[in-house]
Amino acid sequence: MAQLSEQELVRREKLEKLRALGINPYPADQYHVNNISTEIKSNFTEGKKVIIAGRLMSRRIQGKASFAELQDSQGRIQVYFNRDEICTGEDKTLYNEVYKKLLDIGDFIGIEGELFTTQVGEKTVMVKHFSLLSKALRPLPLPKTDAEGNTFDEFNDPEMRYRQRYADLVVNPKVKEVFIKRTKLFTAMRTFFNKSGYFEVETPILQSIPGGAAARPFQTHHNSLDIPMYMRIACELYLKKLIVGGFDGVYEFAKTFRNEGMDRTHNPEFTMMEIYVAYKDYNWMMDFTEELLEFCATEVNGSSKTTFGEHEIEFKAPYARVTMADSIKHFTGFDISNKSEHEIREAAKNMGIEVDDTMGKGKLIDEIFGEKCEANYIQPTFITDYPKEMSPLTKVHRSNPDLTERFELIICGKELANAYSELNDPIDQRARFEDQVKLAGRGDDEATEFIDQDFLRALEYGMPPTSGMGIGMDRFIMFLTDNASIQEVLFFPQMRPEKKAVEMSDNEKAIFEILKTQKSMNLNDLKVQSGLSNKGWDKGIKGLAKHGLTKITKTDDALIVELQD
Repeated sequence: MAQLSEQELVRREKLEKLRALGINPYPADQYHVNNISTEIKSNFTEGKKVIIAGRLMSRRIQGKASFAELQDSQGRIQVYFNRDEICTGEDKTLYNEVYKKLLDIGDFIGIEGELFTTQVGEKTVMVKHFSLLSKALRPLPLPKTDAEGNTFDEFNDPEMRYRQRYADLVVNPKVKEVFIKRTKLFTAMRTFFNKSGYFEVETPILQSIPGGAAARPFQTHHNSLDIPMYMRIACELYLKKLIVGGFDGVYEFAKTFRNEGMDRTHNPEFTMMEIYVAYKDYNWMMDFTEELLEFCATEVNGSSKTTFGEHEIEFKAPYARVTMADSIKHFTGFDISNKSEHEIREAAKNMGIEVDDTMGKGKLIDEIFGEKCEANYIQPTFITDYPKEMSPLTKVHRSNPDLTERFELIICGKELANAYSELNDPIDQRARFEDQVKLAGRGDDEATEFIDQDFLRALEYGMPPTSGMGIGMDRFIMFLTDNASIQEVLFFPQMRPEKKAVEMSDNEKAIFEILKTQKSMNLNDLKVQSGLSNKGWDKGIKGLAKHGLTKITKTDDALIVELQD
């Protein structure tokens, strides 16, 4: 176990003292709460008896009386501890010892009491009896405020907050609002779909063939079957099989996994919503998407307008519609229509876009659009009619065989939704899959190297005209809560492995503290500044190198000690 801090040791000592008094710091029996803080404040009745529970978050002890704050799932409420109200007999241990000395900020307690209003008008609970429900052995990272009102030690380091979301939620109440809105978004979308008559389903997460999107999958192994398995990169092919099977409309909120980069807008595990509706096309889906997003924004925020960064986004329909060719021509002056792969590659190079020979025509066009066009679309805009090479699961455009009936919805330069008139010609679909395999052979690591024979078999049984759409739910809630980082809208985002705390000797600490301010130093100067004996210096500098905290490099003039990240 890691070395405990002084506060953690003190709390463990209190734990044993509580047990010595016959108090179980972790009781198993149910605590019968009958009120929460928001209900008490909104329906306040003087003298009403209440039972509440939550964390002790602050207290001001003044002799035999004390005001404190209790935080439950809905907020905080003031509570008043009075020794003579709690300890009506001669034994004052419960107040003098347990409350004043053995409880800590962060402990869960239950309170039975009566409501009253203080002289300054604060709605308060007069404590008649309290129970310890759970002893906190680690102090919460609470901010501190000095006499001038300056705040210190706020828990606002992103990495610490994401790793310790449980503490983040306790000490930063606004964080909880993001996740409440996230749940409201899912509820709103389900309501919209269900009222439209569509059916929520579940499809496999572990798949024998990764399909339905262009992405690198996570791979694992099924021991019993002795076959490779893949975490799904999309649920599209399974959902379309259900349309083949006779459902008119199906949707799924799907945990999806892509073994690709991590940044402020991408997490390897994310949530997609995919919906497929029979007898529809992408034109219908654009209208449907506008209605859906306007409804969801209003349900979550009470308005179709939301603020994202410096922009005010209006989700009210209708949205602008621009073809991909027109967009590229508008922002670059280059017309991609009827151009060969070579011509498009040369054009991309001339625009300063980095390309290579693994990129096919579709990937090249996607790079041009992404580099030169996408960021210009702030308000919701449908980019339509993608080239055939970019859309292997999409029906060929009814009036131009070089294009497909596809749209992406762009907001603030980011894709939110992707939709097609779904390809239901099994012969064409097989040819498209084979083209993807060829691209994979050229080195395109996003092109699929698999042909889903079962999906092709399903199409051969016949799939009605269908339109499908996917929405990135994490990105949608980012827009609705003004968060530029996906980590802010995931309870537990993927993180790099946490570095283990290094226990250093006194000699190592002396050298390390000097290096923290300098980052690198001449070895002889560092030795002199440390003030250590030769033996202490040798142990200290070797110990830091062993921990991987320092590196010594030789220059023409001297040895340099560098602090490692």
